[in-house]
Amino acid sequence: MAQTDSVHHTFVDADGVTIHYTVWSAAKPRGIAQISHGQGDHSQRYAELAAEFVRNGFVVYADDHRGHGETWREQWNGDESKFGHLGPRGVDGAVDSINQLTAIARAEHPDLPVVFVGHSMGSLFGQIALDQGSLGADLVVWSGTALRTPFTMNAGDLNARFAKLGDTGHEWLNRDTAAHHAFKADPLTFKANAMAQFGIGGALKLIGLPKPAHRDIPLLIIQGGDDSLGNEKSVAALAARYVKAGYSDVELFVYAGARHEIYFETNRSEVWRDLFAWVDARIGGGSR
Repeated sequence: MAQTDSVHHTFVDADGVTIHYTVWSAAKPRGIAQISHGQGDHSQRYAELAAEFVRNGFVVYADDHRGHGETWREQWNGDESKFGHLGPRGVDGAVDSINQLTAIARAEHPDLPVVFVGHSMGSLFGQIALDQGSLGADLVVWSGTALRTPFTMNAGDLNARFAKLGDTGHEWLNRDTAAHHAFKADPLTFKANAMAQFGIGGALKLIGLPKPAHRDIPLLIIQGGDDSLGNEKSVAALAARYVKAGYSDVELFVYAGARHEIYFETNRSEVWRDLFAWVDARIGGGSR
C-alpha cells in the first residue's frame, strides 16, 4: 500500500529566495508528479490530489511558488500586502525556481519519469518553461489553463458570472460550496490579480503562443467547461496550437458545467479517473 506521509523541505533559488516545498512519498514509485499551483493558491491545498498520485505509485513534489504559501511567509515576512509578489526577476525568476524543483526531484529519483501537473498560473508558468525548452518533464498536464492571448485568456473579474451564487467571491473556482468557504477561510489564499501583483511587465510576460517543440512530449489539457480563465474555445485553440507546434500526442478533456479548479470539483473522481488512465497509457504500471 502506498504511503502518504509528507515531508517539508526548502531550497534557495538562483535569486536567493527560499522556496518551500513538500514531498509525498510512495513505497515503490514508478514516476514523479510535480504539482504547480495557481495564483492566490498554495501547495497544501493539493494534498488530496497528491495522495491520489501516491496511491497510483508516484512520489509527489509540490512547492509554494514565490509570493505564495510558506514561501511568501518567509520571503515577505508575512506581509499580506505582498501576497502574490514574485520578487527578483518576477515571472522569469518564478519559472526558474519551478525548474529548479524539477531538477531536485530528478536528482533524487534519476530513473523515474516526471509528470508536470500545472494548474492555472502554474500551467501558465509551465507553458513558458515548455516554450523555452527548460521544462524538465516527460509528460505535461495543464488544468485551469488558457491560450495565452488577451483575447483567449480572461484578465477581468473571474467571479463576475458566478457572483450571484454566493457571497465568498470564490464561486468561480468550482461547484463545491464548502470549498468556496474553505478557500476564503484559508490564511494562505488570496484573490489573484496578476496586474497588481506582477506589475504590467510581469503580466505581459504571461502572454505568448506555443513555440515549436524542443521535445515531442505528451500533453494533456483538462478543463472545466465553465472555467472563467480559459473557456472551451480557448483550450481547444491551445491544443490545436500545440499540435501545430509539433507535439504529436495532445489530448483535451473538457467537463461540462465544471469550473476552474477541476481537482476540487464535484466530479473530481471522474477527473482523476481520466487523468490516471491517460498517464497509465503513457507510463504503464498503474493500479487502475
